[in-house]
Amino acid sequence: MTALRLHRKLDPIWASDPGFRGWFTTVNNNDIGKIFLMTATAFFVIGGILAMLIRAQLATPESAFMGPAVYNQVFTMHGTIMMFLFAIPFFEALTVYLLPGMLGTRDLAFPRLSSYGFWCYFIGSSTMVVALVLGVAPQGGWFMYPPLSSTIGSPGIPADIWLLGISFVEVSAISAAVEVVVTVLRYRAAGMSLDKMPIFAWYMLVVAVMILTAFPPMILGSLLLELERAFGMPFFQVDSGGDALLWQHLFWLFGHPEVYIIFLPAAGAVSTILPVMARTTLLGYGWVVAAAVSLAVLSFGLWVHHMYTTGIPHMGLAFFSAASTLVAVPVGVQIFGWIGTLWKGRPQMHLPMLWIMGFFVTFVIGGLTGVMIAVVPFDWQVHDTHFIVAHLHYVLVGGFVFPMIAAIYYWLPVFSGRKRFFRMGETAFWLAVPGFHVTFLAVHWAGLLGQRRRTDSYDPGQGWEVINLIASIGSFVMAIGFALVIVDVAINALIASRGRRNPWGAGTLEWATALPSPSYNIASIPVVDSRYPMHTDPDLPNRIARGEGFLGEPIRNRRETLAVSTARGDPLQVVVFPQNSVVPFVMAVVTSVIFIAPIFKLYWLMFVAAFGVMVLSMRWVWVLGSRHDEGALDAGRGVSLPSASEVADPPGWWGSLFLLLADAVLFGSALFGYAFLWTVAPNWPPPAYLQPGVAGPALALGGAALALAGPRLAERRLRGGDTPYAGLVLGAAGLGALMAACVMVMRALPDPSAHAYDATVWVLSGYVLFHAGLAAIMAGFVMARGRAGFLSPRRFGELRVVRLWADYAVLTGLIALAAIYLPGLGT
Repeated sequence: MTALRLHRKLDPIWASDPGFRGWFTTVNNNDIGKIFLMTATAFFVIGGILAMLIRAQLATPESAFMGPAVYNQVFTMHGTIMMFLFAIPFFEALTVYLLPGMLGTRDLAFPRLSSYGFWCYFIGSSTMVVALVLGVAPQGGWFMYPPLSSTIGSPGIPADIWLLGISFVEVSAISAAVEVVVTVLRYRAAGMSLDKMPIFAWYMLVVAVMILTAFPPMILGSLLLELERAFGMPFFQVDSGGDALLWQHLFWLFGHPEVYIIFLPAAGAVSTILPVMARTTLLGYGWVVAAAVSLAVLSFGLWVHHMYTTGIPHMGLAFFSAASTLVAVPVGVQIFGWIGTLWKGRPQMHLPMLWIMGFFVTFVIGGLTGVMIAVVPFDWQVHDTHFIVAHLHYVLVGGFVFPMIAAIYYWLPVFSGRKRFFRMGETAFWLAVPGFHVTFLAVHWAGLLGQRRRTDSYDPGQGWEVINLIASIGSFVMAIGFALVIVDVAINALIASRGRRNPWGAGTLEWATALPSPSYNIASIPVVDSRYPMHTDPDLPNRIARGEGFLGEPIRNRRETLAVSTARGDPLQVVVFPQNSVVPFVMAVVTSVIFIAPIFKLYWLMFVAAFGVMVLSMRWVWVLGSRHDEGALDAGRGVSLPSASEVADPPGWWGSLFLLLADAVLFGSALFGYAFLWTVAPNWPPPAYLQPGVAGPALALGGAALALAGPRLAERRLRGGDTPYAGLVLGAAGLGALMAACVMVMRALPDPSAHAYDATVWVLSGYVLFHAGLAAIMAGFVMARGRAGFLSPRRFGELRVVRLWADYAVLTGLIALAAIYLPGLGT
């Protein structure tokens, strides 16, 4: 088959809807990735403007440019936008666009989830920016420490906008992380084993798992603080058994891993681009992967690095200081791997390489200052000074923004199909990078001289005036450089001439298809046998375009791709993707109501919206699967494979598994908070524990047994040719009993605002109540699916999904109820 004929057959199947409607119905990763990137860039511009306002305020002492209230809003929103609304969404957008092409597949694992995640991000982020424009943005800093963010310190709705808005935006991050993990593990070219994956895919797999395990503590902390503000549950109020330090622990359990969540995608881009610029392969591929994994693991042991001045015991200070220093080892392994790659290659100083050189210099300086503040006595001296501000910017701008600019220039032909003609990029580099160093070397200096951070003004005569003026001038030069980058990229993407395929001579698969990437990404799923398939098989692009790989002929006229074994990349299943749909956009809008309604105390509307999300979720799932057995499907190359709806581990099972990983971390964070308050907070233990009695534990244990047995019985009966309904009813009844046990606990403590113990028990019980109810609803939904013909002895995967959720509800329920009941046994 000729390449043109295959394109004409594939493009109508995979193309987005035409016109304005296509913006809201597309589920194509190329479309979503592009609008995601443009949106994140817009927030970068907004955050940059706020930064310039800050530097204008600090350029002179006793400045009247902004009052304290306005400055606090600007300062808070600058940090919030750059950390939450730009950095993480930007690399997620880059990943959404590039990852399917790199892996040699046709889309991400759950295309509609990509759309839903983007719209959640867009609506939540826009809400926060609108709040800033209206003058109701929060003033408590992007870290929102209580009691400054409590109802006493921050009355009104600004803090609520931050807490609920950030929680909503992080729905997008969790969605993207689930997408990436399942895509990397299951959706790759045939033969692409884990040790043959592009290095960028390895980095993104590590980052996605980090998001699933780092974001839940932050989400929990935001929800607890909102519960305190809305209903008086005193999690952070000392006089009622709470402790403000609990917020810092939950926030930095997220906050320090987030630094590496931001750095690692940039490191992945550097590890991809650098060998191409050096015309060689990456030195120490295995060591670099091991370093990335090690860095991810170590990053979760550093959160108290940010809390040295809060009265941590000396043993804790020693442990976290050592861990903070140790993290330099895997970072150093990656840096030496990059240096070795340059040494063995023949580097060419193209524009992407220029920005990578800027990254090297800047990030190494930031890393060295990071080791300095890991040393407790030094940190005590500079902790609340501008030295920390400068270190943070060296790590985040040098370690993320510079490599991301290199990545945009490197992959610009993939996005636009055009070669770079206008040459503003070099000018931009020589403005932005020196301007950055002038700014933040000066800020380092001011911090060492004692200038405090988070203040809107300073007195004259402190010796900081000239330093701050130099820093402010440098910052505006840097801003001009970044603005030129955006203009240069836009012009070259829109009006430069068409370029050739693979202009850099790269070896990875995103360069093996037409540029820009077509709607289906790759015409046929290739078979690869190396990390650089474009180098080992120069004719590979032509063979892919002619349909000589898997699924090259769209004989079933639907969106199909290949699922492979996790480790070896052996073809396993044919996955059918859904068509364009407006449901993700509508569900994102309805979900936004759940988070926006509480700002205005419209709790009834929140519950209406939650019901709407449940209905839309059922509509989302109803169109999946098949009402008849398909048997072995022709996958091309003489291979027949089962449909993903006829296997024990369908895509929904994998997605649920990793979503429950994030859920489990949130649950573990709640238990951590419960234990922390019990052991550290004043006024603990409370005057009386909850007495377990007999009825509650008996009901919970009996319900757990039924909930575990029911889905297993349903699966066994279905696979034996019988109906699964009795088992599903049994499982739902058991989940109902578990819910009843939770209600008994909550009724025994009728006032959750009385003490932090009561509030924490309510949160744990409510968590179990929600998950048991959700699993019961899923059981009822699958019963309806069975009656509609979606289940058969071959199509039993949906029962496995229900079983996974029911098992999770039982496990967390028993752990939570044990944590609640066991202390009462000793009274």
